[in-house]
Amino acid sequence: MLFIFLALFLISCNNGAGPDVKTRRPGKRELAELNSYMVQKDRERIENYIERKNIKMNESPSGLWYKIKKEGSGRLFRDSDRIEMDYECSLLDGTLCYTSEKLGSKEIILGRSELEPGLYEGLKMLKPGGEALFILPPFLAWGIIGDSKAIPPRAILVYKVKVINKK
Repeated sequence: MLFIFLALFLISCNNGAGPDVKTRRPGKRELAELNSYMVQKDRERIENYIERKNIKMNESPSGLWYKIKKEGSGRLFRDSDRIEMDYECSLLDGTLCYTSEKLGSKEIILGRSELEPGLYEGLKMLKPGGEALFILPPFLAWGIIGDSKAIPPRAILVYKVKVINKK
């Protein structure tokens, strides 16, 4: 569907001009409209997933969807905290991308380790021992390029996270 929309968008920019005429590049307004359209479609896919799975989730102002399954104890995590966690990262269709079961627990330093912006935001909602489900739209995950390994371009990610330890 998205590819059809993009193809029609690019063809419409040509305005029927022949091959000898340069096509007009989309301007800021057209790119903003396309981005808005893609963000809305991602939102619809996430909402459909939540409805199908019958999950009660909240949405942060940034667009991160989250469900805190277990509160944990102590104070909320903040930058420079060292966190060890078990996790499962998958696509909306259930395709498993990464898991601590196969790769081992992940140890990060919050605010210093390379993390998807949505996962960073989500971890700051947790306390030691906390568990959560996060859904990251592409703009809070790996964006339009993916990670060139298991996560494809423009992927919506589902993270199941369990904090094992705070060091």
